[in-house]
Amino acid sequence: SNIHRAITYTTIDACGGEARKFYGSSGYKDELVWAATWLFFATGNHTFLDYATTNFAAAADDETTTDKGIFYWNNKLAANAVLFTRLRFFRDLGFPYEKALGLSTNMTDQLMCSYLSKQNFNRTPGGLILLSPGTGGPLQFAATASFLSKLYNDYLTLLRRSSWNCTNDGFSLEMLQSFSTSQINYILGDNPRKMSYMVGFGDHYPTHVHHRSASIPWDGQYHSCAEGDRWLHSQDRNPNILLGAMVAGPDQFDDFSDEREKTWFTEPSIAGNAGLVAALVAHHDPPRSSASNGPNLGLDIVGIFEKVHLDS
Repeated sequence: SNIHRAITYTTIDACGGEARKFYGSSGYKDELVWAATWLFFATGNHTFLDYATTNFAAAADDETTTDKGIFYWNNKLAANAVLFTRLRFFRDLGFPYEKALGLSTNMTDQLMCSYLSKQNFNRTPGGLILLSPGTGGPLQFAATASFLSKLYNDYLTLLRRSSWNCTNDGFSLEMLQSFSTSQINYILGDNPRKMSYMVGFGDHYPTHVHHRSASIPWDGQYHSCAEGDRWLHSQDRNPNILLGAMVAGPDQFDDFSDEREKTWFTEPSIAGNAGLVAALVAHHDPPRSSASNGPNLGLDIVGIFEKVHLDS
């Protein structure tokens, strides 16, 4: 179909080689829906929205149990639900999209409730949400949860809603804002160890980050991969500070070991940092404008829908 030609993809089995042993994906339906949604915003072509909304439920059915409610490199569904909710709230297109957009709103509400209820996901004693406790590296998941909850909080604020209901409880926007902020604050040092998990930020941060370029001295000499083990196993601090890198993070008890060989504590990742950047941008206070009477959240409601027209 046209949509499959427009969204080019290959399977990891066909081209991944050795990488597929480390980065195997559980499915691609969510990525296709995610891509189609953004292509719709970029072009205004309703063919892309038709594909995204028609296949959203199938992508949800394809979601693994361990990935539910988590936004990261292997699962875009939660973020897509929030994105669809934004479309429904601020640019409702009506028929034939109501069912998929309604489903996405219900999914988003359930997602936010799961963040706040403490029944779906455990937390560390220090308050870090544990979205995927079996995989380690909890900070990347907490960062994207902070990002999505801040976005939804902004949406509801712009709609002048102060609360909403879950199955058993009602939650206020203040509670949602508090959760979102608490996860970022934890990452940046408001935790039992008073450790900033962003390298270079604050007075106390990891100094033995598992990163080849950070741990090997800048001496102008060529070093083979095998020779790199010398610094991998060294007890010395990294000679190069990997500014801005977020490490994997603590364990379920808020404990953290700053050891280069313990990758489940000290390894950063590009995907993890992407979520942190998104969350930090979402929490950034925009400049105040005297011309605006409503809440100024730095959220461009109109711009993202510039290409979207009801008669497309």
